[in-house]
Amino acid sequence: MITGLKPYSTMKPSVVESLGSVPEHWECRRLKTILQPVDRRSDTGQQTLLSLRRDHGVVVYAEHFTRPPQAASLTGFKLVEVDELVVNRLQANNGLIFRSGIDGLISPDYSVFRKKHPVQMRFISEVCRTSYYRAQFRKEATGLGTGTAGFLRLYDNRFLDTRVHLPPLPEQRAIVRYLDYVDQRIRRYVCAKRRLIELLEEERQAVVTQAVTRGLDPDVRLKPSSIDWLGDVPEHWELCRLRNVVSVVTTGSRGWSSYASDTGPLFIRVANLSRGSLQLRFHDTVRLNLPETSEVTRTRIQAGDVLVSVTAYIGSIGIAPAALDEAYVSQHVARCQPRPGSSPRWLGYVLLSTVGQTHGRISTSGGTKDGLSLDDVKNYPILLPPVDEQLAIVEHVDKTFVDIDAAIARARRQIELTEEYRTSLVADVVTGKLDVREAAELLPNQEVGDDWPKNGPLADFFDDDDGIPEEPAGDSAIESEVTV
Repeated sequence: MITGLKPYSTMKPSVVESLGSVPEHWECRRLKTILQPVDRRSDTGQQTLLSLRRDHGVVVYAEHFTRPPQAASLTGFKLVEVDELVVNRLQANNGLIFRSGIDGLISPDYSVFRKKHPVQMRFISEVCRTSYYRAQFRKEATGLGTGTAGFLRLYDNRFLDTRVHLPPLPEQRAIVRYLDYVDQRIRRYVCAKRRLIELLEEERQAVVTQAVTRGLDPDVRLKPSSIDWLGDVPEHWELCRLRNVVSVVTTGSRGWSSYASDTGPLFIRVANLSRGSLQLRFHDTVRLNLPETSEVTRTRIQAGDVLVSVTAYIGSIGIAPAALDEAYVSQHVARCQPRPGSSPRWLGYVLLSTVGQTHGRISTSGGTKDGLSLDDVKNYPILLPPVDEQLAIVEHVDKTFVDIDAAIARARRQIELTEEYRTSLVADVVTGKLDVREAAELLPNQEVGDDWPKNGPLADFFDDDDGIPEEPAGDSAIESEVTV
């Protein structure tokens, strides 16, 4: 984002391990000379409950979490005021240290600090979240257990004994102002990319639904489907239920999660299915220390099986590829084995479309059900064109999805690169690797448009594309037609 920033002219060795050199005029102080712990408790528990989120800082709990707080009462929770520093003592090494911009309550397990020396709390929080200090907090955390960071606590005395390099207060303000401006632009960019992903996912859903309910012929003759919410369907297509085109519908055995292992056959769970693709996802895999039971044969996945989530994310689908290693379904996934002559990918796309999604939603609404029964799975409505037409439609959807999926992957990668860049830039600024004083002086006093600063006084500090890391643009017509 910034191309004109330069290093400070005079540097000195840092007293902080691995930090290297720092500006010569920055002073080194322990946090205990800057901050003091505060422990004020709520007598009523009526204040706003707060929490920490790595991507948002101090947030209102109800606005970011759907699960209710674990505590039965908030009486006795710690009070937090604006401009105080909140530290999650169990996750300090993961960067959960933020200046609060809100008054409210925080868990008693957290630490709260106020300043006793003139300092910019935003500057302190950014310094403490750099990789240099997270590594130091990991070393200083103590407690019981195996040494895993999640079981260790960073006690206040060890936190306050940490040494940091501080620029003069006016320079701290300049750094904070500069970082606020950079954050504003990066957040705007990331929001636009996330909106693009949403639009592309909507486009993907529209493509598959149009294909499996109308086919590829725009002039096809239609007939009533006999299902009110489905409407008309092509006249020469059949309408049946999933039970009519599969030979097996079963779920995994209860309790098999207790056989989880680092080695052995794959254990396919809802997390391995998707609501946007038929491809199985292996970003989060579990394997099995396979028990000796007759259930092994029933729950083993065969090539071409259609896998359907029956709890949690209803409507998640997957198709077992021919190259899949030995694998078994969990109790939350239904294994549906198509009969000979049925196209697994056609069935998968019908279930992935609004036809399948609507049936899943209707089957779990209006009562206390939190999942699908095997009868619900067997009753999924299935539209059946002639086999050759099924294959042609599947080929069309597959090709279209290649472009859409590539555009989604590109947008996600751009978000990742941008967030990595922001982390690196902030670390360089708050540890004295880059001098932002001149750039901060040229910042506007109010919100600016997207074309600023390319035509403003900061133009020399910004490259042509505003420095957001980009990968080469693709040829996706869908992506190019979406306006963010």
